[in-house]
Amino acid sequence: MAMPKPIFGRVVVAAVTPFDRRGNVDYAAAEKLLKHLQSQVDGVVVAGTTGEGPTLNDKEKLALTEFFKSRAKKGFKVICNVGSNDTAASVRLARAAAKTGCDGLMVVGPYYNKPNADGQLAHFSKVADATELPVLLYNIPGRTSLRVSHDVIVELAATTRVKAVKDSTADLEGIARLRSQTLSDFHIYSGDDSLTLPILSVGGCGVVSVAGHLIGKDLTEMVDAFAEGDVERAREIHLHFLELMTGIFMTTNPIPIKTAMARLGICGENFRLPMTPLPDELGDKLDGLLREYQLLPLKAQRAGQG
Repeated sequence: MAMPKPIFGRVVVAAVTPFDRRGNVDYAAAEKLLKHLQSQVDGVVVAGTTGEGPTLNDKEKLALTEFFKSRAKKGFKVICNVGSNDTAASVRLARAAAKTGCDGLMVVGPYYNKPNADGQLAHFSKVADATELPVLLYNIPGRTSLRVSHDVIVELAATTRVKAVKDSTADLEGIARLRSQTLSDFHIYSGDDSLTLPILSVGGCGVVSVAGHLIGKDLTEMVDAFAEGDVERAREIHLHFLELMTGIFMTTNPIPIKTAMARLGICGENFRLPMTPLPDELGDKLDGLLREYQLLPLKAQRAGQG
C-alpha cells in the first residue's frame, strides 16, 4: 500500500539565501533559485540553517518568504522557519509569517537554554497555537544541544498543529518508535540526505534536503520509487549519490552547498559572518565532486580541467 501523501510533499529543499556583495538579500538570484528548484522538488524551507537564518532579521525572513510564495507555482510549498529559543519571539514571527501566505512553519528545538520536557511541550504548543498553519518540528540535537523528547513529539502530534517532524537525530530505532506511536497523518521527514532511504524504510515520508539543490529530480525519483514499492531502484539511486550527499558537508553547512550553487551560476558566493567562503583546497575538492557527478556546466568543467 502506498504511503499517504505527505503534507509538504516528498522532497523539500532547505534553501540557501542568496546575498549580494554588500551582504543584502539578492532577490534576482532568489528568483533564479526558485525557478531552478520548483522544477525538481515539492517545496522549500526559507530562512533555515542552510538559508543562514540565524543572521537574517525578522523583516528579511518575512520578505523572503513572501517573495518565494508570491512567485511559486501552484502547489509548490513554502515553509517559513520561525523557530528560536525565545517562545514569545517565535510566536510573534509565526503570526507575521502566516500573513505572507506561506504553507507552513518550521520550529526548531529551543537551543542554548535547553528546556526540559515540560518546557519543550509548552514552547511548541504556544507556537503551534499562534496560527492555523501546520508546523514542521525540527529535531536536530547536533546544532541545538537539545534532543526534543520522544514523548513530547508524540503528544504534540496528537494534540496540536505539529503535523510533521524533520528528524536529524540519526536514530533509526527512535524514528521507528515514533512512526509506530503516531497516526498516519503525522509525517516524518529525514533531515539528513544520506539517511533518507533508511528513514523511509522505518516509516519516513521524504526529506528536507540540502543535496536537493543539486539532485532534486533524482531524490524525488528515489522517494517516489520507494513509495511505489520499487525498493531496488530507490537503493540504486541512494548508493549512486551517497558520496555527493555526504561530500557537500565537507565543512559547515551551508558553505559547500552555496559555493556549489555559485559554481552553477544560480547565486553569488557571498556569506554573512560567521559563515566564510570555502577554503581553496576544499573548493578544489568540491569541484572534483561536482565534476564526478557531471553537475558543473560544460564551461566550468573545461575551466576546472584547464
